[in-house]
Amino acid sequence: MKPLTMLICVGAASVSILGAILTKTNPNQTKYEEYALDKVTTYLKTDVCNKTPSFLEKLIKVNCEGMLQSAMPHLKELITTTTNRQDYLIFSIYRTEIKLDSVIPGYKFETVGALNQFYTFNAEQK
Repeated sequence: MKPLTMLICVGAASVSILGAILTKTNPNQTKYEEYALDKVTTYLKTDVCNKTPSFLEKLIKVNCEGMLQSAMPHLKELITTTTNRQDYLIFSIYRTEIKLDSVIPGYKFETVGALNQFYTFNAEQK
């Protein structure tokens, strides 16, 4: 076999193997929802609960982290219903737009999923 033909065959086989690996490791919607729920709850715990003055918690008699735990099923449902997935076989793009009320600011997240990992490349308050 000629060296050029062999090089082309090896290259084609490598691209095929890489494509198969990327396709196999493209995370699904459920994995994204778990990732997004983890990120949202971490944000709420660190940026909302920890910054809520303790006197305010005592005044309204609400434990922020306890309230957050009880809201987890609702947060998961909210993420599920507001997420749009575009599947490109070797990777997926997830767009989540959360808008609860005109008084409360909305959020838009764009995340790419590949190789069983997620990377949020756009997060903005609307």
